[in-house]
Amino acid sequence: MACAARIREDVAPRIALFQQRYGRPPGLGVVLAGHNPASEVYVRNKIKTVNEAGCRGVLFRLDASASADEALALVRRLNADDAIDGILVQSPLPEGMGAEAETRVFDAVDPSKDVDGFHPCNVGLLVQKRPAPVACTPAGCIELLEREGIQLRGKHAVVLGRSDIVGKPMALLLLHRDATVTVCHSRTPDVAAVARTADILVAAIGRPVFVTADYIKPGATVIDVGINALTAQAEVERIFPEGSRQRAQFAERGSVLVGDVHPDVDAVAGALTPVPGGIGPITVAMVLKNTVTAAELRAARKVAM
Repeated sequence: MACAARIREDVAPRIALFQQRYGRPPGLGVVLAGHNPASEVYVRNKIKTVNEAGCRGVLFRLDASASADEALALVRRLNADDAIDGILVQSPLPEGMGAEAETRVFDAVDPSKDVDGFHPCNVGLLVQKRPAPVACTPAGCIELLEREGIQLRGKHAVVLGRSDIVGKPMALLLLHRDATVTVCHSRTPDVAAVARTADILVAAIGRPVFVTADYIKPGATVIDVGINALTAQAEVERIFPEGSRQRAQFAERGSVLVGDVHPDVDAVAGALTPVPGGIGPITVAMVLKNTVTAAELRAARKVAM
């Protein structure tokens, strides 16, 4: 997407200047535990983008049988590594690490290196509208809205989903830009009726093509954060008509990627982000931007000491 390319272009001179001043590129350490196929793709794209931009992206693997203590030890080692400016722990962690593993591991990341914006200190700063790393997907959604000139002040924004990774920070970022924000979740009655009041609708629920045309106010801006793989032929045929692009893709590949928003919404919405190729590349670009910002801030603090 053009927005992702513009983000990369904007940070390019900052990377060059950092390299010139400090004799090394900004560094990102990515922790990947287990062998989740989707995580493998996400991590590969993040490291590729970071390295192609002139930064240093390093993958640190943990076996699927690794314990939470091993993950914590690795994070602490990266915290102490002066050449690593940003740390990203790919979610989800293997189930064998325990139910509280992600919380423990995310909390162990040095807040100044937390390019995902998941550390409770950084979440608290976000709540107070103070400078802090912000989760890459919602931050990328805001970048897109602002770069495309979508008015937020005084508009009604509806966020579908209340996750710590997307829904909650998305709502806060919109609120900080003077939108009136409603958050819908699994216990919200008549979600479609609420969604139809939105000038800006953000779908982040992880349910394939859940949002249909009857959820949309005509002319609304719709951000589709979801990315879901359909692998059952019956499901593809139930959702998409004969002759559709999605059926053709499924016939060729045995699966098709779809968002949380049905493609038919495009006929009603004023703008709709595509899946794939929409928010995904922007999220990856925001990993790069957050890494560069973390490197700059860490270097500035050292100079001030």
